[in-house]
This record gives sequence, structure tokens and C-alpha cells, in this order.
Amino acid sequence: MTEETPGFEEHQPQPPPQQSDTTPGTPEEAEPQADAAQDKDAAQPAETDRAAGLTAQLDQARSALNERTVDLQRLQAEYQNYRRRVERDRIAVREIAVVNLLSELLPVLDDIGRAREHGELVGGFKSVAESLETVVAKMGLQQYGKEGEPFDPTIHEALMHSYAPDVTETTCVTILQPGYRIGERTIRPARVAVAEPQPGAQTVKPTEESGEAQAAEQGEDKENGGPEEG
Repeated sequence: MTEETPGFEEHQPQPPPQQSDTTPGTPEEAEPQADAAQDKDAAQPAETDRAAGLTAQLDQARSALNERTVDLQRLQAEYQNYRRRVERDRIAVREIAVVNLLSELLPVLDDIGRAREHGELVGGFKSVAESLETVVAKMGLQQYGKEGEPFDPTIHEALMHSYAPDVTETTCVTILQPGYRIGERTIRPARVAVAEPQPGAQTVKPTEESGEAQAAEQGEDKENGGPEEG
């Protein structure tokens, strides 16, 4: 047996630190880097596909927007046409109503006209008659038909016919009943008596004019002392 010296401890040798199995720059460390590069390369096509998908969705949205815009423009055009048609129909209905009302008042206006011709339009009756004539005039009613105007079958109705030497065309010589119209629309034609030129007056008239011209020339010759002698 050996005696141990007090205060002396036996030092056990420490094992050396273990080194890593891989050192920098070794093939084992390069493998994760290669895997990361491969993952990055694989991610690029995925990003491209995603961008292509978004572009396709954007194109679809634009196409849908264009279609809705065209539909909206068509609806707006149809609405404008509808408004114009309704306004046109409203005006036509109003004109028809006014024409029907004024047509019923024409006999009253005829009575007023006859009373005025005979001097019977006096007093309160005169005031009422003038007020009525003012109202129908505001509604657009116009009276027409005058003696001496040319006969027009579109606005005149001939009830009497005669010949006259002092007319050169068919003329209204008497207004039997005045006509009425609203704008260009005739409510009632004017009823008139017409006169036509006498038969043969057109052929005689040029001869008469030539005779008058010869007489005028002879009168000028007399004033100048007659024709000069050669």
C-alpha cells in the first residue's frame, strides 16, 4: 500500500474537445446551399404563374367592365329615346285635346262674327265675346280667309262659282264662313265663293295690250311732230 500525501489530489487528464465532423467548406455544408438555390429556382416559376393568373383576372375584370359600360350606354340611349317618345306623345295628345275643344267653339265664334257684322255686338255680350276671342287666340287659334286672295283647295272650300272679267285666276270673291287653323293644321277650311276668268279672256287680253301699245306709240309720234320724212 502506498500512502497518499495529504493535500495532493490526483489530477485526472481532461479529454480533448470533440471537433465537428464537418468543417467549413466541406461538401456536407455545400448541400444545404444547393437545396436553397433549388428552392429559389422552383419558386420563380410559381411567382410567374401567380403573376400570369393575376393578369388573366385583371383582363377578365376589364372585359366585364367594358361589357357593363356598353350595356349602360345602350340603356341610357334607350331611356333618352323613351323620353323623347313620351314628350312627343304628350305634345300630340295636348294638340288633339286643344283641337277638339276649339272645334266645339267654332259655332260660337261664327255667331259672334255675324253679330259683329250686324252691329249687335254691344254691352256685356261684347265684353264676353272679346274675352272668348282672346282666350282662343292664346291657345293658338287663327282665323283666315279674305276677299281677293287666290283660291287654294287645301285651305278653301268653294260653295259658289262664277265668272268675272276683272280676275286673272280663280279668286275668292266672297267669304261665306271664315276658316280656322292652329299653326299649319287646318281645323276648318274657309267656305268661299270663287270667280274665274271669263272664257277667252286670256286670249283677248294680249291683243288688247298690243293695241294699247300701238296707240301709245302713235301718241308719242304726234307729240314729236310725226315721223321724219326721208
